[in-house]
Amino acid sequence: MKKIINDPKTVVAESLRGLALAHADVLRVEDDPAIVVRVDAPLAGKVAVISGGGSGHEPLHGGFVGQGMLAAAVPGAVFTSPTPDAVEAAVKATTGDAGALLIVKNYTGDVLNFETAAELAAAEGLDVRSVVIDDDVAVKDSTYTAGRRGVGGTVLLEKLTGAAAERGDSLDAVEALACKVIGQVRSIGVALTAPTVPHAGEPSFALADDEIEFGIGIHGEPGIEKTPAVSADELVARMIEAVVSDLPFADGDKVLLFTNSMGGTPLVELYLAHGIAERLLAERGIVVERRLVGPYITSLEMQGMSLTLLKLDDELTELWDAPVNTPALRWGV
Repeated sequence: MKKIINDPKTVVAESLRGLALAHADVLRVEDDPAIVVRVDAPLAGKVAVISGGGSGHEPLHGGFVGQGMLAAAVPGAVFTSPTPDAVEAAVKATTGDAGALLIVKNYTGDVLNFETAAELAAAEGLDVRSVVIDDDVAVKDSTYTAGRRGVGGTVLLEKLTGAAAERGDSLDAVEALACKVIGQVRSIGVALTAPTVPHAGEPSFALADDEIEFGIGIHGEPGIEKTPAVSADELVARMIEAVVSDLPFADGDKVLLFTNSMGGTPLVELYLAHGIAERLLAERGIVVERRLVGPYITSLEMQGMSLTLLKLDDELTELWDAPVNTPALRWGV
């Protein structure tokens, strides 16, 4: 295993230290328990949108802390859910009278620990709600979940709810918006290689040079099947079919297309795939009105990609375009 690390036990702490130094204008890192918090927290008169999960998916979630997105992020160890006390600390550090919304990816540990934290915060008089995102179309159940997994749609959900909170929407309104987004977003992922978790020291699964893993999650778990490596045209066509047919998306729909690198796929390949996806959607009469391309929810150094489609309306488009100032997303400010 070759990685730019010192000790597998200190990877997350040292990474957070670097994040705080690199982006001190928008966030700060608090220790014991570790949380990433907006530099202007606690927020007065605005809903605190909070998310988190295992590390190894950077820039998710800490890279999305800042104006117009998350009030706080709670990082666990690599591919490991954060503890309830850390989530509770993030709530206390950011939440005022307007309350907080917890965005939880549908992985068993995340769901249980965030629910426990919400109960602890509520016992102290804070108004805390939670929503669970489950946008993966590949599997209904897995080693890590009951139901579908939360994957690429998480990035879009955090941006849209963060924008609503920034403009002053009530907790009821932000929660309702989150439920709307969850109902309209779908994702699929593929892997060309497996990631290597630092404390494990070996790839999470085996793939031959001429194989790909179709329907992967973001924690190094295998997908729904191994298939022979095919051309980009064939691969993207299968991914688009899986996503479009699930909602289903239809002729005339306006969408946001999110083409995501799982960490090791270079942009030259990612833009190639994005171009194919746009062409295939246009052939179906689906209108791509907004786009996001890049490594925004990763699985360490995994080579692979995911495609996410969100059905847009005027409100969601306005919220997507709203100013955001975070380490990983920044426009309009």
